[in-house]
This record gives sequence, C-alpha cells and structure tokens, in this order.
Amino acid sequence: MTDLLRLQDIKVYFRSRAGLFKTVEVKAVDGVSLSLGRGETLALVGESGCGKTTLARTSLRLIRPTSGRIIFDGADITHLPESELKWFRRKAQAIFQDPYSSIDPFMTVKQILEEPLILHKIGSREERMEMIARALEDVKLTPVEEFMGKYPHMLSGGQRQRVVIARALILRPEYIAADEPVSMIDASSRAEILYLMKELQERYGVGFLYITHDIATARHFSDRIAVMYLGKIVEMAEPRELIENPLHPYTQALIEAVPEPDPNNRFRERKVIPGEPPSPINPPPGCKFHPRCPYVMDRCRTEEPQLQEIKKGHLVACHLY
Repeated sequence: MTDLLRLQDIKVYFRSRAGLFKTVEVKAVDGVSLSLGRGETLALVGESGCGKTTLARTSLRLIRPTSGRIIFDGADITHLPESELKWFRRKAQAIFQDPYSSIDPFMTVKQILEEPLILHKIGSREERMEMIARALEDVKLTPVEEFMGKYPHMLSGGQRQRVVIARALILRPEYIAADEPVSMIDASSRAEILYLMKELQERYGVGFLYITHDIATARHFSDRIAVMYLGKIVEMAEPRELIENPLHPYTQALIEAVPEPDPNNRFRERKVIPGEPPSPINPPPGCKFHPRCPYVMDRCRTEEPQLQEIKKGHLVACHLY
C-alpha cells in the first residue's frame, strides 16, 4: 500500500497567556510520525486534550507545525503558501465533531453542497445539481428533492452529519480527517453513520484519519489504531492485535475502561485510569505517562521511551519492552 499521507516528527507548540505579562509554551503535539495508505483508515485514540484534533488539523494544513514535515501524495506541503494549496484543498477534506456549527444555518442543503463546487469552479449549474443529488443519495438523504431545500435547523443531528459527510465527499477527495464524527449524535444513529462512512470509503477509496476517544468504535472502523497520550504516539497496531494484546500500560487502561455487559445484562463497573493527565504546558520529564503508570521504574522518570516495533506491525513506546 502506497502512502497517501506522511507526517514526519510533527511538533506543534503554542504560546498561551499565563497572567498579565507572561506566556507559556503548550506542547500540543510533541514529535509524532505516522503514515496513511490510500483507502486506509487509521484511528487516533486518546483522552481529551492529548493532541488528536491538533494533529488532524495539522495534517490538513489548517495549522502550520512548529517543526516536522507533511508529505501528501509525494509532495511536501509543510511550508507551501495558501495560494499554492488549492489542489490539496480539493483532495483533502474534513468532517468535524459538531454538525450544528460546521454548516451555515442560513444556507439550504443545496447551497451547502454547491458551495465547494463553485469555489473550485467545477461543472455547469446542471452538472452541479446532478452531483448534489448523487451526494445526497450516497449519504441516504432521500428523496433528494425534499432535502435540497431544507435548512439545518429542519434536520436531526444524524441528518446534519450526513450533510457534512456529503459536503466532504462531493469533491471526491483522497483523504478525509474525521474528528469525532459521531460523538455529538444520539447513540441510535452512531452505528449508522460509521457504517455509512465505511461503505463510502470502500466505494470511493478514501483514506480516513479517524479521531476518537472511543476505542470500541475504532476497533470496527479502522485498519490500524494509534494510541496518543499527551502529544505522543505510545502504541500502534492493527485493531485485533492492539485490543487482544495491548502492550502499553495506558492502552491497557483504556481497554479496561470499556464497559462490557455481564450475563445478567448489566454493564460491569468501568475502571478509571488513575490520576489526571499532566498538563501539556509543563509535561513531566521522561515518560509522560509515568505519574499514572502502575509499572513505573526509575528510568521512566528521566528517560523518554522511543516508539519501536516489538513485533511485526506492533509498535510501542515503553521501557518495559
């Protein structure tokens, strides 16, 4: 599988105000390298604040990295000016977390879907109408004539997210960053949306970076899972391997926190990862997970582990291996 997207040692540091005259450095992403193949789904899993969304936005060049390289389809786009990125904007799209704020409430569904076609000067008016109708059929919003004239407030949360997916797909992109695409949708619609995205991916060969805090959905939707903690990738493997044989203590804790039904049809009590994650403003030296790790050793407090392949396709950053 050829690489569609490669992120090489990406670091994204921000300056944040701390008091009236002082600023501090926030290490949102701190040296991440990963690749995404054509038509592949890579799930990025971790707690809120670990840097998942920042990394996704950086991969779309919505944020410029402090250091590192973004390689898309063989081209280094890290420092290209916006005027030279129009081809990339057509090939790379986003599905954001909140369908309520990611589409214009004053535009109809037809206008929302036609806008990217107009911006990229694609097709005549009649051709654009055909593309809009096809996109609505793809996301199962039918009859299309009924939905074209509706405004976002007339749609349910799941229907809004389908419009967002249709807008992302209408340009036939090669890459989509999906940032928690089902977290704000009611539970009954989540599986439908994920199966829809998987179906459309297989139909059009789109590569997905799937951002989530839910390792259970990542297992069913992805080809590989990368676990992120405080700006770092701590483990990466195929879903079945990672779920059945987690190596990093943080991954083990995430999987233990997934509720499972018992024979009496009740959910067992969730285990909680001990302690709060350290702040990215002042991360601890050594392994970033060591303040919460039950297996901490002296070297964990001073020496940062590097991501290494323990067995074929299974990478982990931990001093236990």
